[in-house]
Order: sequence, then structure tokens, then C-alpha cells
Amino acid sequence: MKRGKKYAEAAKAVDRTNLYDPAEAISLVKKTAVAKFDETIEAHIRTGCDGRHAEQQIRGAVVLPHGTGKTVRVLVFAKNAKADEALAAGADFVGAEDLIPKIQNEGWLDFDVVVATPDMMGVVGRLGRVLGPKGLMPNPKAGTVTMDVTKAVQDIKAGKIEYRLDKTNIIHVPIGKASFTEEQLADNFQTLMGAINKARPSALKGVFLKSVTLASTMGPSVKVNPVKLAQ
Repeated sequence: MKRGKKYAEAAKAVDRTNLYDPAEAISLVKKTAVAKFDETIEAHIRTGCDGRHAEQQIRGAVVLPHGTGKTVRVLVFAKNAKADEALAAGADFVGAEDLIPKIQNEGWLDFDVVVATPDMMGVVGRLGRVLGPKGLMPNPKAGTVTMDVTKAVQDIKAGKIEYRLDKTNIIHVPIGKASFTEEQLADNFQTLMGAINKARPSALKGVFLKSVTLASTMGPSVKVNPVKLAQ
């Protein structure tokens, strides 16, 4: 993959063989985010888990203290009083069966997170083929299937992110924007790593955090010393 001059210049600042302390890594990632837009900074965590085994799966959610810097559009499947509650909490879209054709037939996907009350999961299940591959299916482990729609919506708007293993046993999550201060990014990163360490499957033998990398949207990746992050 051919990279531009800006990337080549930024990459010179990073020693690819070095494992940086978290604070150093965050400082470097900020310095090397030189695109004309406010880049997202992501953490990529390679684990020693084998996601093919149910007992080694990782999935959960955590509220980042400073949010992600992204405006998140929330869709809530709820009826009656719970629908009113969702709207009052700041949900962008609220509906029930009426949304099925809009999503299924019209391809409407102008939302980032889907929340549902448990009684609506039969309806939402009909959208599994559309929402599933996009990682938008509500899930109790992520706190998106709940009767407490107020808390769910407020947490998501405040910066709640979901983390899960992908097919290669890596977790990819945003920890903020390049415009954040180093302290804000460090707080968010620490909160995320605390949650992931707690989610370590008890069935896992051996090393949990194999490698941890931070990178901005267009910048080079910076390796963080996983020993400094293990608990």
C-alpha cells in the first residue's frame, strides 16, 4: 500500500521495534496525526484468546470518561412509556414494528447504536440479517437490551463504547480524537484497559495481552508495552 509524504514523515518519529510506555505512545500518536481532519485514535488489542471457544469470548461495554469525540446517533426499539422515556433521554430515533420495512426494504441505517427493551427483541430479531453483519444487533452483555432505556441512551451519548473480539481475536476500539489532550486520551485508554483486563476469560491459560497498538486514522501505529497494561 502506497503511503503519502505526510505519513512517511510522521512514521520517522516512531521506532517500530520499540514498546513504548502508554504516556509516550499517546504523545507520539497525537504528534503523528497530521491529516487535515480531526483523526480518530484507536486501540488495537491482540489477545491470547481463541474466540472459537465460547468460554474465551470477550464482549462488553465501558463508558469512556471523556467520550469518543463522535456524535453517536441512537435508535431505540420501545413502545408506550418506554418509547417516551427513550425520547426524553435523548434518543435520536424511537420506534417499533414500523421501523422494520424502513430498515429492511429502504436500507435506512442512519444510526450508530441500537437499543431495545427485552419485549422488542422478537421484532428486532427479524432485522438480524441486516443489523448482525454491521455489529448493530442489541446485546444484553453490551447493555443495549434493557428496560432502563434512560441509562442506556445517556451512557451511549456520554461515550459508552462496545468492545468485542473480532475473528482474529483482536479488539479494535476508539479512545478519542487527535484534538483531545494527552490527559484525556490517557484517562480513556486506562479506563478501557481496566475493563478489558477485568473481562479476561478465566478459561484462558497463558498470555492475555499479546500486543497493544495505538494509531490515528491516517497515522503510523505505535506499539505499547503490554506488560505495563496487564493487571
